Amino acid sequence: MLQNNSLLAQLKQQIRDTTPRAEGVIKATEKGFGFLETDNGESYFVPPPAMKQVLHGDRVEAVIHENGDKKSVEPEKLIEAGLDRFVARVQKREDRLAVVPDHPSIRNVLKARIKNSLDEASIGDGDWVVARLVRHPLKENDRGFFTQIDELVAKADDPAVPWRVTLARHALEQASPEAGSDWPLHDEGLPREDLTAQPFFTIDGEKTRDMDDALRVTPRADGGWQLSVAIADPTAYVEEGHAADLEARTRAFTVYLPGQNVTMLPEQLADDLCSLHEGQERPALACTLDINADGSLGDYRFFAANVKSHARLVYDNVSDWIDGQGDWAPEDDIAEQLKALRELTEARTAWRNAHALVFKDRPDYVFELDEAGNVLAINTEERRIANRMIEESMIAANACCADFLASHIGHGIFNVHRAFEPEKAEAAQEFLATQEIDVALEALTELDHYKDLKRALESRDDAWLDARLRRFQGFTSMSAQPGPHFGLGLAAYATWTSPIRKYGDMVNHRLIKRVLKSEQAPAEASQALTEQLTERRRLNRMAERDVKDWLYVRYLTPAAKDQTVFDAEIMAINRGGMRVRLTQNGATAFVPAPLMHSDRDKVVIDDKEGRIQIEGEERYKLGDSLRVALVEAREETRSLVAKPAE
Repeated sequence: MLQNNSLLAQLKQQIRDTTPRAEGVIKATEKGFGFLETDNGESYFVPPPAMKQVLHGDRVEAVIHENGDKKSVEPEKLIEAGLDRFVARVQKREDRLAVVPDHPSIRNVLKARIKNSLDEASIGDGDWVVARLVRHPLKENDRGFFTQIDELVAKADDPAVPWRVTLARHALEQASPEAGSDWPLHDEGLPREDLTAQPFFTIDGEKTRDMDDALRVTPRADGGWQLSVAIADPTAYVEEGHAADLEARTRAFTVYLPGQNVTMLPEQLADDLCSLHEGQERPALACTLDINADGSLGDYRFFAANVKSHARLVYDNVSDWIDGQGDWAPEDDIAEQLKALRELTEARTAWRNAHALVFKDRPDYVFELDEAGNVLAINTEERRIANRMIEESMIAANACCADFLASHIGHGIFNVHRAFEPEKAEAAQEFLATQEIDVALEALTELDHYKDLKRALESRDDAWLDARLRRFQGFTSMSAQPGPHFGLGLAAYATWTSPIRKYGDMVNHRLIKRVLKSEQAPAEASQALTEQLTERRRLNRMAERDVKDWLYVRYLTPAAKDQTVFDAEIMAINRGGMRVRLTQNGATAFVPAPLMHSDRDKVVIDDKEGRIQIEGEERYKLGDSLRVALVEAREETRSLVAKPAE
């Protein structure tokens, strides 16, 4: 009997070994069927009955079935579930409890149970919860999907649903930290220079509460300027290893959402004790740096100080005054500094254009909300001269910090950005060759060569080329070791100017203080910390985007009903259509292929090249400007649908 079982097992294994298989990720559609997309770009049809055994995003191994020249697959083995922890809406039907994942491509109703520590009566139909997938039909001994509700996020009628749900989805904290009210200023054994009589000033947004940088500018007799940058000093209150420090390390950044900020530090520190309020003496970490007449950086000096802001200025007021507009005017001693700061800014910008790189200015879109979270308006804020004045000052100060840490310690928290990941550099080189741009590989991987290439590409002013190149480009990461920042065109870049809102800046403050006190520096930051900082920054940006998408849908629902027309630019092109950004308010909308032409077969989309042909003629490409009419606003998926207005 045992021998027969062994032979049967061998036979099954032989059949399995000879059966064609594929591994890939499940992509669901609204019509019940789906596709298995492999890592090498192949796509297989998954029929509706087989889709009932999987969820969108599952990585599976599947059996390939051939019927003539048509191929389909049947998922057989789960490699990695697409769902683990997720946000969902509750469905209560008599004695049955279920959840529907809050995901644009998952419509499955999944059976659920409630975690023992939760009160089942407190969770009602339509409420928002955090759940976990605990059973999957492709797992051994599991017959179907089953989930557990772990946390109530928000009641169905809670006006704060967009914020609560988004923060829960990304596992971000819902509120600022609570850490007591006793915050004595510690004696760090570091002498502080008294700069309270010097007329430092801040420039921020009108509603900013966590003001962490103040400036003082004086022209030099031999040309150029001396810029003093005073930065809020939370590490003077929060010792390393304190509960508030450990919490800040976990959070890594303050989360800025429309209508709500979730601070990294307790609000008493972030918005009061550390914030550089006008007329209030504050401890600071400061840097005085020389900027030459041509905009290049000269000598610099870091030191601890006590400062007092003599003026709280607002970006728009300063910009209007410099441009000769409006009724506001600064005091005389501040006015002279603002004039000098403008000259310094123009010199620094010219130097960076010639020797480094300068980002193109893009407007900010600011949501105006009422107390209930309803969008009253979306205002466009251009990057005006006052914004540039602060930006150039902070870039200069951070470049000095990078040099200081690299030369004195050899490590810190650095922002490292390589324009092209090494594994994508050759592909980028081949792409540029197709555009008759012949470049050596060094132009993509070495900073000095890259700067020359970047300037040459910008001179072409080709939006399609810029958009296509982004496919090959990397992201900014945090590193304990100095490394180039290709985006800024600088050999190294380390921020220390926002310690109220960035934990990496707090780390750099402590390192700078160690040097100033001639103390031995600690071991460099662990890879776990730098990866945590990088990941948290990514999650924060996704949370900001998700809340904005929700608010955009609510705000633009009337426009979709009226099919209002907007100017737009093409951001992305995929197999199903194109994604556009509305230039009036910054919202993104999807234009599906069937809305481009009544006959879908006449629409040919080349997603790799970022081009769309209609009836054999190229009609759209990445970076193009066009006019679109909104046709649908879907709150359940937080998405806008548009069609070409022509």
